[in-house]
Amino acid sequence: MEPQSGNIAVWARRGGVATGLLIALIGLANVLPTYDILPRIGPFPVEWYRPLFYWLCILSFILFDAAQRAHNNRLNILHWAAYAVGFATISYVCRDYWVIGRILSDSIMFFGPREALLATLAAALSIWACWVLWGPPIAILGTVAFVYLATGQYWPGVFRTVPTDINELIAANIWYDSAQGILGSIMGIVLTTVLPFIILGAILEGCGAGSSMIRISFHLMRKFRGGPAYAAISASALFGTVSGSAVANVVGTGVVTIPMIRKRGFSPNFAGAVEASASTGGQILPPIMGAAALVMADIVGVSYLSVILAVIVPAVAYYASLFLSVFFEAQKLDIVASDDDDADPPTGQDWLNLLLVFGPIAVIVYLLVNGMSAAGASIAAIFLLIPMSFINPTIRSAPVKLVGAIAQGGRTVGQLAIAIAIVGIVVATLGATGIPTKFAVLLSDASNSSLLVALVIAAAGCIVLGMGMPTLPAYIAIVAVMGPTLTGFGVELLTAHMFVFMFGVASVITPPVAIAAYAAASISGGRPIGTAIDATRIGAMIFLVPFAFVYNPALLLGTDAYLSASLSQLGFLFLCLMAALYLSTSALIGHDRARLSPAERILRFAAALSLLSPATAVALSGLAVGLVLILWRNVIPAVKMESTK
Repeated sequence: MEPQSGNIAVWARRGGVATGLLIALIGLANVLPTYDILPRIGPFPVEWYRPLFYWLCILSFILFDAAQRAHNNRLNILHWAAYAVGFATISYVCRDYWVIGRILSDSIMFFGPREALLATLAAALSIWACWVLWGPPIAILGTVAFVYLATGQYWPGVFRTVPTDINELIAANIWYDSAQGILGSIMGIVLTTVLPFIILGAILEGCGAGSSMIRISFHLMRKFRGGPAYAAISASALFGTVSGSAVANVVGTGVVTIPMIRKRGFSPNFAGAVEASASTGGQILPPIMGAAALVMADIVGVSYLSVILAVIVPAVAYYASLFLSVFFEAQKLDIVASDDDDADPPTGQDWLNLLLVFGPIAVIVYLLVNGMSAAGASIAAIFLLIPMSFINPTIRSAPVKLVGAIAQGGRTVGQLAIAIAIVGIVVATLGATGIPTKFAVLLSDASNSSLLVALVIAAAGCIVLGMGMPTLPAYIAIVAVMGPTLTGFGVELLTAHMFVFMFGVASVITPPVAIAAYAAASISGGRPIGTAIDATRIGAMIFLVPFAFVYNPALLLGTDAYLSASLSQLGFLFLCLMAALYLSTSALIGHDRARLSPAERILRFAAALSLLSPATAVALSGLAVGLVLILWRNVIPAVKMESTK
């Protein structure tokens, strides 16, 4: 790297860190509760806060992109020109949002060609930044949505929209309306609910508890056949519920866990698949979960605690299936337990560092149960975590790491906000053109009033739309299209959103665009597609459980169906779910004490599907067949062996 490029990289990165810190601090001040003695600073007026926030997000993107290109000696005059145009554009359109926002707060304004042009520039700039940060899929989706909004009245057939003033349509729906578009209500949810959790996750990562979790997990699981794999699942579950990003989780924990899994004797594909599947599940694991769960609570109109309760059974079922997959795979490979993996046993400091993880989580749960908002609970956890982080001698010797962690959290929020801006364009287009209603009618006709067919089509759509997107924008884009369709079939609103949410999460391990599996494959040395297929096989319950709770809503704790069910009904449901876990996992791995024949694997999987049926007779039949198959493989051979002694 040339000296001049090195200086540019250093100063651009410093500017990016300062911008990220400003995003975090202003964002926290905006949602800071009173806490009795502390005065409330926010919430700030939408007219100036949202454009200022988005201006900082674009500035952060420009600075970090310039730093990275300068570091790699790939910064040329075209990039400088793009940065200059981008900075000037975002500065002007954000100032105009503030000026017109003040006018709209007191009177009515009709938009003309000037406002439509500025809204188009804001959309173009957002799409460019999103393409660089998140890749083509979501940027292309935003482009198609914008083009359709502008030209929909000229499209043929069912896609033709009602003719209207194009200037008013673009200006209001894309930029200037505080309820929709780039700076609309979805961005508002991110600012008020998601932001403090992302900052909390960044501080948790920065305070050094992650490495302690990994060492303790390896130590506790060392006596089991699948020890390192079990440890990876445990550590990734905790790390994932904090980070809320499957790919970040894979990169953060996988560099340690994947080589240890391979060392125990598992294949590279399987090692990467275990880490990818476990990291993906962190987004559905209470109490912090991913950002999408926070947004879900706002959209559905329920408390965040209701979402946490509802997802408990699906999350536990998913992680139980991961442990069973490792158990059966270890059996199949005849792997034996070994103490060699405990070469770096946990120290007393590692056990003490667990307070940094469980302390904030306990505070969040306590405050949510006592009625505090999700944002208030997360900020209280931040106030607890910052002084607690000095438990770690690394933080005591370099407290500036906490500042860096907060700045990194601000940078993450800025990157997410750019993706959410594109989702805002998509959702505004869907609302203005009525596409979800048209899609619901078409899907209803195609499925011939069959809920199962509608669910299958919706699930496929969720996976396709979720390819290459972060979970939060994927969930919002998917639910805007699929949500009305499912509720039209009588599915409860929270159940429908949970169905879409879980399939949106699953898209990161589903081929062909399985970004979490590909990240794991780059560490394990396995084949990307092979790792993705194994991750889909290991994490299959994330595809089956949503169908189960749509047909059996009592599986979602705290819902009306759960509260109205009897103890015997709940007991039967949970028994069927546990049996389905065992049967489906052993069928997909192809082993249960011995290699399973193809016919037995098909029988086991069919029995598992029957156990998830809402029809009691079908579930009982599946339970009977499943018990016979389990006894055939586990009890009868053991009895024969005992009788020969």
